[in-house]
Amino acid sequence: MRWEPESRVTTPIKMNFNDLYGVLLGRRASVCGAGPEKFARLLERLGNPQTRYRIIHVAGTNGKGSVCHLCAEALQCAGYKTGLFTSPHLFSPTERIRINGRLVDKRTFVRLCQNVLTKEEEKLNFFEILTAAAFLYFSQERVQYAVMETGLGGRKDPTNVAVPCVSIITSIGLDHCALLGGTLAQIAKEKAGIIKPRIPVFCPPLAREVSAVITDAARSVGAPLSVVQNAEPFTCKKIDWNKGCMLLQKGKALWPLHLLGEKQPQNAALAYRACRYLGIVDEALRKAFARVFVPCRFETIIQGNTLFIFDGAHNPPAVQALTEFFARSPWKGQAALVCGFMKDKDYREMLRLFGNVFSALYVTAPRTERAASLSDVRMCLPRKCKASFFSSPSCALRAAAKTHHTVVVAGSFYLAGYLRARKGLTGQSDCD
Repeated sequence: MRWEPESRVTTPIKMNFNDLYGVLLGRRASVCGAGPEKFARLLERLGNPQTRYRIIHVAGTNGKGSVCHLCAEALQCAGYKTGLFTSPHLFSPTERIRINGRLVDKRTFVRLCQNVLTKEEEKLNFFEILTAAAFLYFSQERVQYAVMETGLGGRKDPTNVAVPCVSIITSIGLDHCALLGGTLAQIAKEKAGIIKPRIPVFCPPLAREVSAVITDAARSVGAPLSVVQNAEPFTCKKIDWNKGCMLLQKGKALWPLHLLGEKQPQNAALAYRACRYLGIVDEALRKAFARVFVPCRFETIIQGNTLFIFDGAHNPPAVQALTEFFARSPWKGQAALVCGFMKDKDYREMLRLFGNVFSALYVTAPRTERAASLSDVRMCLPRKCKASFFSSPSCALRAAAKTHHTVVVAGSFYLAGYLRARKGLTGQSDCD
């Protein structure tokens, strides 16, 4: 008797973008997901598209997005047709899949996801559908390279079914502890799952217990491990705060890096070393560093007399880096913070870190069911923090801008992306 998977589902044959996005959002529940082995079999039914181009695979707690964008930009500047898959998105899920900097169009996005859904036997989750769609798109468009960012962890991540030409681990910190483990060593084990036999892996200096896990994982499969020390070969000579640029020095030459952030020189060094291994010349890399743009990574936008800084710092290590970097800026001591958090994050520690730098906090909630409630955040607020609470993110932003010339938005990519889309900077109000 032929076996029929009980979890097999049917989806509408014809959908527009909004219909499809509704289906995708319905697949975010934890009960969904094929898992690595069944996901690999899905890709077999799609013709194993992930085998038709070279892949740079990037995992880590923070810094993945910046490193992915830098690598993709460098490969494009070197003349390669390059795919890029990242998460989360800020405005539209089409941002997650792009080729040579161009987002997949909505019609193609719908077609790709429907192709994936017609091949599913187990109920795929949101990220599995988009990962398969990206693999398929890059194959159909005949890219030469694809830069793939993991979602959570690495070992069980759907992106991990592919065999890359280079692996990069950007950082290891305490985040997603409920899923990945409550210690740095446990989380490192999950991230180290992307290390493949004899495939070179690059990482920055890591804490001793983390370094031991990564080193052992690489040694066990014969993967050459390169630890990129102190942002080698770069040193940061100057920060141009107004132009959103860091001037890195390599030898006697200055390399403008169009990214701001405490960890961006290290991210640039990781991308540089990985791309040099692939044969990308300095000329292409230098051009890429100057051209790269990643929204909501200490992104500065001036509107009227107010400077807005949007940053996706969404866990304690990222907030620590953000506050240290902001403390070096010309705006320290005069800025307000608009913040909101996801309920699975350590927002108690994030509030403590924010409170050390910002005198006024405007607390709100990101527009998602996964957001931490205002009442829960209020209970975690340090006593010394001066905070106002707003049910509307737009109202929180406008209130902060009324009394401060510099406003920082952080705590969640969802919040930063929502407000960056000018929801709180236009004349229209959604205040209660």
